[in-house]
Amino acid sequence: MPMSIVLSIVMLAAFALLLAAFIAWRKGLPRKQIGLLLLLALVMAVNVAIWTVPDSEGTAPIDKVD
Repeated sequence: MPMSIVLSIVMLAAFALLLAAFIAWRKGLPRKQIGLLLLLALVMAVNVAIWTVPDSEGTAPIDKVD
């Protein structure tokens, strides 16, 4: 599976986690669960950023993957 598809799926999952956190907040679920959903979404988004943001030389790590 190409890396761009994997990164797209990860971002879709991060958006789904944000939506789940919002729904959990509206239902009044414990803040710990909401915080964990938000933390996981943040970790996923940062992971995608690490793979796609270019370095000082102008190449992103995803460009180096076969």
